[in-house]
Amino acid sequence: MTAERKYEFTWDLLGNISEGRPNLGHMMRLEVYRLMQFCFRDVMEERYGNEEADAIMYQSGYLAGTHFYLQLIGETASVAELVKKLQGTLKDLSIGILRMEKHNEETGEIVMTISEDLDCSGLPVLSYEVCTYDEGFIAAILESALGKKFQVKEIDCWCTGDRTCRFQALPLAG
Repeated sequence: MTAERKYEFTWDLLGNISEGRPNLGHMMRLEVYRLMQFCFRDVMEERYGNEEADAIMYQSGYLAGTHFYLQLIGETASVAELVKKLQGTLKDLSIGILRMEKHNEETGEIVMTISEDLDCSGLPVLSYEVCTYDEGFIAAILESALGKKFQVKEIDCWCTGDRTCRFQALPLAG
C-alpha cells in the first residue's frame, strides 16, 4: 500500500496571491528563485547523485509544464499558434524570451531558444548545461499541445558560454 501523499500538485497549491500578498504582490527577486532551485538541486545531487537529480529536475519541469499548458496556454491549432501563445505568456510572466529557430514539419524536430531565462542567464560559465528543469517543462508543453511525446535536450546554455539557452525537441517514436 502506498503512503498518502501530502503535496500532490494541483494548481490550487499556488494559492491566492492577491489575498496572501496584498502588499508584496506577485513579484520577487530572481535571486530568491535561484536560491531555492539550486539548494533543492544540491540536496538532491548529494543524496541521490547527479543522474537521479537530473531525472528529478526533468520530471519536475515536466509536471510543471503540463499544468502550465492546461492553465495558461490552452488548446492550440498549430505549432505557430502554440509558439505565439507561449512567447506571450513566458514574456508576460518574466520567465524568458522565447524564439522558434526551426520547425521541421517532416521530422517533427523543433529548435527554440529562451533568452533571459530564470534558471541561468547571468550565471558564471561552467562546463555543463543547467536547464534540466526547462527540458522537462518544454517537453510537457509540446506533448500537451501536439499530442506526441518529445525528448528535449538543451544544446546551448548561458553556463557553457552561449548567451541564450537553445533546446532541441525530437519527437519520440510510438
